[in-house]
Amino acid sequence: MARRRGLSARVKLTLSYAGFLVFAGVLLLGVTWYFQIRETFTFYLPTFDDFLLVFNPGNFGPRIFTPAAILVLLVLLVIGLVGGWILAGRMLAPLTRITSAARRAARGSLAHRIELEGRNDEFRELADAFDAMLAKLEAQVAEQQRFAANASHELRTPLAVMQTILDVAAQSPSPDGREERLRTVNARAIALTEALLLLSRADQRSFTRENVDLSLLAEQAAETLLPLSEKHGVTVETTGSAALTSGSPALLLQMVTNLVHNAIVHNLPDGGFVQIFTTTTGPGFVELIVESSGERMSPELVSTLTEPFQRGTERVRSDQAGVGLGLAIVTSITRAHDGTLSLTPRTDGGLRVTARLPAASS
Repeated sequence: MARRRGLSARVKLTLSYAGFLVFAGVLLLGVTWYFQIRETFTFYLPTFDDFLLVFNPGNFGPRIFTPAAILVLLVLLVIGLVGGWILAGRMLAPLTRITSAARRAARGSLAHRIELEGRNDEFRELADAFDAMLAKLEAQVAEQQRFAANASHELRTPLAVMQTILDVAAQSPSPDGREERLRTVNARAIALTEALLLLSRADQRSFTRENVDLSLLAEQAAETLLPLSEKHGVTVETTGSAALTSGSPALLLQMVTNLVHNAIVHNLPDGGFVQIFTTTTGPGFVELIVESSGERMSPELVSTLTEPFQRGTERVRSDQAGVGLGLAIVTSITRAHDGTLSLTPRTDGGLRVTARLPAASS
């Protein structure tokens, strides 16, 4: 939920500390003033007229005391602001570390731990509880990833054997063409297994980082998918400047290929287009934008497209429909490279997908 930006906790603590210090100074000076008045007007409590008399510059005591009191209050205010800022910063330093760890966990990095040192207090209890939660989440995610990877590996061999048997049987096909249908089903099962393996690899971040130019990957993906785009009557155009990021070349190429493939098969039947644009933005970020024509989609539908086994439209050829993991794999690869993925429906129909990744360091 959107909130208006307010004062930080450090500023609030600083102002509170300075205000309390100035209030204490005013109270102390008021008491001093009171006793000075008692010295001037002995043996009776001062009246309002007496206070007016004290503030008269012609009176010796108050004339000296008033400038000194103002100077003391100003010094107390400066001490309160500077000291409050330093003290608040030291007190809130553990909270800054906890917030940083929470943001890293939100980006998918569960291996980081706060490990806040020092004696036990409220901040240490919060940090320890957060570390325990991260450890539990990391163990659960690792267990799910191991299961998906092991299941995919176990499925590859029997599916490959089945594909070989079907290829042999296709040499003497039956009249009803059941072998061809079985080959199609088996090919989709193999594609699903490979997609699950790739998804597991991206989630585990088990890759070596290299400098990669997204503009070159975009050209390579467009060239690879040229036969498919010609078959669908879709024009693919690649523009933009060099966009250098750091990551796995194979995974990033798979990300770009999946985006372009989806843009082609979910396009218009004839005369559609796919535009691929790469650029350097922001401080320290690069973007890959894939914009395509197609059917109109509601924002509610677009928000579900990155979920596994979701498809944008039903108007896709059965031999090109994929397994419903294309954008889920793109999301996982983007997150594994500390990036973000955003999907926006076009007003004229179709989709605009933006992958934003950290730029490679020089």
